[in-house]
Amino acid sequence: MSGVQQRLSDLAGGGDGPAGGDQLRHSDGAWLRAAGGAEGMGVHLGPVGTELATAHEGLLAGTVGLNALAELGSVRESWERRFETARRECGSLAGSLRAVARAQGETNETVKSSFAPVARRTRGVER
Repeated sequence: MSGVQQRLSDLAGGGDGPAGGDQLRHSDGAWLRAAGGAEGMGVHLGPVGTELATAHEGLLAGTVGLNALAELGSVRESWERRFETARRECGSLAGSLRAVARAQGETNETVKSSFAPVARRTRGVER
């Protein structure tokens, strides 16, 4: 390394490095906002099936013999399945995003506690 020593805090943007600050910090805010967004989208998709059914009420009455309208039922069923799949996926994604936030928080605590013995031994001594 050509005689130059780097500290972990330098690599993390801490200490006297360009990003400043003393510690590498994690915030679960972005993960939780994304989870909330996915959850909100799932809630928004919830009533779509009922709305489609209401919009199609009486549509086929008096259209006997029109093949295009006869296909409308199968197309509607296809869209209902897709919306339901998307709604379930949003719920699953929200749970996964929250799990990432929890896991990162736990990892941060584990790493922090693993440095505690070193910090106690070097307190007051230039590192």
